[in-house]
Amino acid sequence: MKIKVALLDKDKEYLDRLTGVFNTKYADKLEVYSFTDEKNAIESVKEYRIDVLIAEEDFNIDKSEFKRNCGLAYFTGTPGIELIKDEIAICKYQRVDVIFKQILGVYSDMAANVATISGENDKSSVVIFTSPCGGVGTSTVAAACAIAHANMGKKVFYLNIEQCGTTDVFFQAEGNATMSDVIYSLKSRKANLLLKLESCIKQSQEGVSYFSSTKVALDILEISYADIDTLIGNIQGMDNYDEIIVDLPFSLEIEKLKLLSKAWRIIVVNDGSQLSNYKFMRAYESVVLLEQNDDINIIRNMNMIYNKFSNKNSEMLSNISIKTIGGAPRYEHATVRQIIEALTKMEFFEEILQ
Repeated sequence: MKIKVALLDKDKEYLDRLTGVFNTKYADKLEVYSFTDEKNAIESVKEYRIDVLIAEEDFNIDKSEFKRNCGLAYFTGTPGIELIKDEIAICKYQRVDVIFKQILGVYSDMAANVATISGENDKSSVVIFTSPCGGVGTSTVAAACAIAHANMGKKVFYLNIEQCGTTDVFFQAEGNATMSDVIYSLKSRKANLLLKLESCIKQSQEGVSYFSSTKVALDILEISYADIDTLIGNIQGMDNYDEIIVDLPFSLEIEKLKLLSKAWRIIVVNDGSQLSNYKFMRAYESVVLLEQNDDINIIRNMNMIYNKFSNKNSEMLSNISIKTIGGAPRYEHATVRQIIEALTKMEFFEEILQ
């Protein structure tokens, strides 16, 4: 991961010297832009998605002009000063490794502020796949959607919160970090959470980013709804993804439903069988009642996908205020990979992006 840093100073010679050292010593950690004009520097925050802007103390930076989450610090020529204009002060004339560490500190503080879900914002949309039915292939459909959208050129993050998650069946990549490391980082609640999460990310050959399944299935029990909220919010804060696809087990617990209500879109998977339809209707009726008494809004963001649909044994539900966006048949005697490949070709995944 590279932190994008913008330097703003009227001393071009100093900027060139500092930028040159950064590019030599920290090329794998920093992406540095330098400016002598304030307007150009502010524009760069939006255009290049700058993470940290360091401005010479003579400038008066209005952070509201950033239009995005960006850390701010001020250069000073006087050592020993901690704050300038209520922002971190960084002495210009000290070892570069010290300046680098201070940049990391500013970035970590900025990243720590991104802590809860925004269903749809200028960074990424959260789409949650869930089902009260069981055994209808929710995880497979979610993974196929992630790959399909990646094939469409979208930057996608896939997050599986199941107790016995199957992420590593769907996606493969090198690296030792797992969801267990992610949960540990969430529980430790350190300021550099975003950096720790970045270090755990893998990317599949299809271009989907993800966390590997926990080392032991029991580890996922340590994650709370608040942790999930924080995790997704921080993934959004990375500013790297168009979409975050979450595979989340269904529950009628209020905290889980409040989490669902933060999603931009909720995709419910059903196979249309008598048993699955019965389970879904019980869940649907309960959610309708809960929406009347609690601060949650779920139904309006729900869409239905029918998976493993059989013309003989399946039936689409009617008289519900949930739009069906498509369906897929049961693929008999097919491997997981073959099913995924078939599902990714389904046109209904395009509608989720609309």
